[in-house]
Amino acid sequence: MNLVQKGDALLLQVKVVPNSSRTQIAGILGDALKIKVAQPPEDGRANEAVLKLLAEMLGIPGANLALVAGHTRPRKTVQIRGLTLQTARERLATKP
Repeated sequence: MNLVQKGDALLLQVKVVPNSSRTQIAGILGDALKIKVAQPPEDGRANEAVLKLLAEMLGIPGANLALVAGHTRPRKTVQIRGLTLQTARERLATKP
């Protein structure tokens, strides 16, 4: 999984699968965290679901997350603020 420090923020690569039966982390796909979301990729609903799930997993407010690349593509880059690289890795590693 590609999670890197960039200034005072972290960048996480994700692969999103919309229209899934439920919203969940589906594991690692190459260098990205694979996330399935129940929402369709319309009007940014799938993107919102991804950010909400990551905020819950990482234990941080949703305002600390931002989608910085890939708004209309399956591969996206999420910016994370308010966590150290080590803490983010530990929290992501403990999730199924």
